[in-house]
Amino acid sequence: MSSEIQLHGPSKPGLGSDLSRPTKSPPKTPTDSRPSPRRNPILPTPISAPRGAANKLTLIPLIFLIYFEVAGGPYGAEPAVAAAGPLLALVGFAVFPFAWGVPESLVTAELSAALPGNRGYLSAVINSAAFPALCVDYLARVAPAVGSGRARAGAVAGMNLALSFLNYTGLSVVGWVAVALGAASLAPFVLMAGLAVPRLRPRRWLAVAENKDWRLFFNTLFWNLNFWDSASTMAGEVERPETTFPRALGVSVVMTSLSYLLPLMAGMGVLDAPPSAWDDGFFADAAGRIAGRWLKYWIEAGAVLSTIGLYEAQLSSGAFQLMGMADLGLLPRFFARRAPFFDTPWVGILLSSLIILGISFMSFNDIVASANFLYSLGMLLEFAAFLRLRRSRPDLKRPFAVPMPFPALVLMCLVPAAFLVFVMVIASWKVLVISSGFTVLGVGVYYLMAFCKARGCLKFSDGRVEEEKVLGEERRTRGGDEV
Repeated sequence: MSSEIQLHGPSKPGLGSDLSRPTKSPPKTPTDSRPSPRRNPILPTPISAPRGAANKLTLIPLIFLIYFEVAGGPYGAEPAVAAAGPLLALVGFAVFPFAWGVPESLVTAELSAALPGNRGYLSAVINSAAFPALCVDYLARVAPAVGSGRARAGAVAGMNLALSFLNYTGLSVVGWVAVALGAASLAPFVLMAGLAVPRLRPRRWLAVAENKDWRLFFNTLFWNLNFWDSASTMAGEVERPETTFPRALGVSVVMTSLSYLLPLMAGMGVLDAPPSAWDDGFFADAAGRIAGRWLKYWIEAGAVLSTIGLYEAQLSSGAFQLMGMADLGLLPRFFARRAPFFDTPWVGILLSSLIILGISFMSFNDIVASANFLYSLGMLLEFAAFLRLRRSRPDLKRPFAVPMPFPALVLMCLVPAAFLVFVMVIASWKVLVISSGFTVLGVGVYYLMAFCKARGCLKFSDGRVEEEKVLGEERRTRGGDEV
């Protein structure tokens, strides 16, 4: 995840930049009776609008894309058991998706429905860098030759290239691939839970670790259950976002919670293993002891498929965010270019893939911890933007609005905000250094773009070109009617 954090808002004055005062509509006249084509005054008209509805995301693919943005399967949940024991792990994965995921999902749903452009709050590019390396690590168990040296580097590069091309073929393709990957990676855990039922011993769920590692416990929960807002960067590609987004987010919250709870309950309820045995990859061992080696191998294969789905979903978010930033005039216009055949943001995909490739060779733990820290910064800004728009722009059209008064919205955001601050406070000094470096880099790019815009070195969108064309046509039409 990068430091490319931005609030929804105009890039220039005159486009609704004065958010403290609601705009007033002029009195209607007989010649002003037809609906105006003016877009939402808070955001500029995108220069990169898709050419048709063929590649629009529908409900089912969006559900699985959100699922892969957040979880992608229960892989990686095992350290929560080692850190605090079975009882607290179950409580964490039962409560956290709702205490944390529901507020973030509601905020995302309202903003995505009200401002359905390809504009995001943060980039998942840095976070995506962990997945090619993780995928190669799993493959090394089957083919040890790719476990180190040039073979490993080549495998990581090849994985990036192949998965980036899949993203290039279109978001609807990626969405349905996510559906297939989700079914294939979750199926062995459903079987594992079903086969475990006759042998369950519920009392084993009540055990608590003697020496608790709270930093590991909360970082594990946070890593496995964040990124609910990442799909908002693709809101402009969703069919009827005002209804599709809230429904997809609601289903995804329940689906995510169950995908962690069922395998954990099965493994901890059948096996009499100490919490310390639950390290990364223990789900595969648990499945082997419950059902046999065939299920163990299936779960290991599912881990690779899950990694692919996670990579695809988050690369899409990063690429569409770059395109949205070009719409806002924060990046040069060429970032908004779409591929001629697939209608995808090929410049954003290419740049994101190169960044991911470079970061993939960092330590997996360093990538994860830094992504958590930067994500916390981005989410604090997102909650602030949500509350500010609710207070300063009550007139903004919101096809979906969180049904709460403003004081209740503040309380709803305070709970996850407190957790975000906690995650940042417990970060190690190494994470602080890495995160600070990415933040400084992001600020430097911002001022570099401002310099290029002022000097005319590159072409930027002011976000008003398309809108002025529409309004000019409307004025000409009105003039003809009056004559």
